[in-house]
Amino acid sequence: MNCIIVYTSMTGNTEAMALAIKEGMQDARVKVDVKDSLQVFPQNLMEYDCVILGSYTWNDGDLPDEFLDFYEEMDQLNLSGKIAAAFGSGDQTYPAFCHAVEILTEKLSELGALVVHSGLKMEHAPDDKGEELCREFGRQLAECLINVQQLSVI
Repeated sequence: MNCIIVYTSMTGNTEAMALAIKEGMQDARVKVDVKDSLQVFPQNLMEYDCVILGSYTWNDGDLPDEFLDFYEEMDQLNLSGKIAAAFGSGDQTYPAFCHAVEILTEKLSELGALVVHSGLKMEHAPDDKGEELCREFGRQLAECLINVQQLSVI
């Protein structure tokens, strides 16, 4: 069982979330690779059992420019059979708080992935409580992945 977390982060908030999610998944003995969206190609997602996407929300609810190419190139993929979820950081002073999470969740679903979580949203950088929420999110996703893998063996 292996998972990839692809994220983009301007201030380090979403990166901190990605690393804490990785810790939670590793607690459940799932192998996890964490990659910046500028350092991986969408077709690399096909090598994994689980795909997690993370982004901060830019402007009034948009994906940031550095994630757009990756996002658009995902259209050629069929993610059927893969466990998936999204996460992101944002600022509640904007009307579309963490809307990137919904955009990414919808894309994963459109591509056939089994989206097992509505998405994790966080105000700014995770504090100690926020880091634990991220680790728990990772543990929950790992549990879903393990359960699906066990069902496919039966």
